[in-house]
Amino acid sequence: MTVSRQERAYALRFIVCLGVVSLFADMTYEGAYSIMGPFLKELGASAAQVGLIAGLGEMMGASLRYFSGRLVDRTRAYWGVAIFGYVLNLVVVPAMAFAGNWQMAALLVVAERTGKSLRGPARDVLLSEATGKIGHGWGFGVHAAMDQTGAVLGPLLMVVAVARTQHFGPAFLRLAVPAACALVALLIARAVYPNAGAAAPRAAKRQTLPHVFWIYVAAAGLLACGFIDFPLLAYHFQKTAVVGPATIPLLYAGAMGVNGLTAMIFGKLFDRYGIAVLTFGILISLFALPLGFLGGASCAIASVACWATGLGVQDATLRSGIAQVVSMNKRGAAFGAFNGVYGVAWFAGSAIMGMLYDRSVMALVVFGIVFQVAAAAAFFRLRKPLAAMAQ
Repeated sequence: MTVSRQERAYALRFIVCLGVVSLFADMTYEGAYSIMGPFLKELGASAAQVGLIAGLGEMMGASLRYFSGRLVDRTRAYWGVAIFGYVLNLVVVPAMAFAGNWQMAALLVVAERTGKSLRGPARDVLLSEATGKIGHGWGFGVHAAMDQTGAVLGPLLMVVAVARTQHFGPAFLRLAVPAACALVALLIARAVYPNAGAAAPRAAKRQTLPHVFWIYVAAAGLLACGFIDFPLLAYHFQKTAVVGPATIPLLYAGAMGVNGLTAMIFGKLFDRYGIAVLTFGILISLFALPLGFLGGASCAIASVACWATGLGVQDATLRSGIAQVVSMNKRGAAFGAFNGVYGVAWFAGSAIMGMLYDRSVMALVVFGIVFQVAAAAAFFRLRKPLAAMAQ
């Protein structure tokens, strides 16, 4: 299909518009995420409990997308669902400042992830319609880069807040400002682009997704199971005093910068070489485990860089691969099913690694590497089937 220059420009402007929303949203969420591990430790949580909470939050945030994805396919209420999800997603984070114990903080983490689960498929379908006009890898990469700009600014805000008080709880209140900005930006995007997503036909009651999609989802599940949560990594840094308390959100801010840069680079590479670039990214990210848990301060920095690179590659390629092989009217269900499996696998992996940390750090490292290597091999085998379906 030939796309005019005007259509490409319109699509890019829309991607940037949603990118601004994500910039403020991620400034809120990632600012909170950067100090979540030490904050839970401050409230008395153990490593196993941190791993369980982080994994449960991701599972809720991803698995519920299966239902919200099917909902938006049936109703095409992309904007309404997205707005409701952002409201819930962004109101909960500042409320963490008032959590008096780790159990209450855990409930708020789950609530925040639930909001993300509601709006994720709707936003991704809107994005995929636009990225189809400029290249899925490049389009998702641009969005991820803007997303990660906020993910840099949020942790930097936390650096200042934690450095002043030497406590993590009060810092969450500062995130109310970017939360409000995200809601305003989303409403503006809705007003400027009211017809986004209108071209998608309403999905049929029975939706059949291609067989290769489910193999793809299984490979992503292996990757999620072996990919370390930053809160557990930060918990280790805090416990071993490898770096100071205020340095942890600073490391996370740097990681989000690396994430955004690698998302753009690997997004372009995906459009040219396909899913094989994800295999390369996984081989980089698995080094985060031995460097982070077995090394000193310098290794901690290298570990976070490897972790961020792997995350950036995932941001640019995983959704792009789905958009290549699933038609527009089924993408809500596809993104929902993908994130559901990914979230359950993330929860299982996080819970297991949290428990392993309390018993054997080496076992944790081996566990994560084995699953990531298996995922890299699975995606490498999928490169030809996915390329054939994309043609």
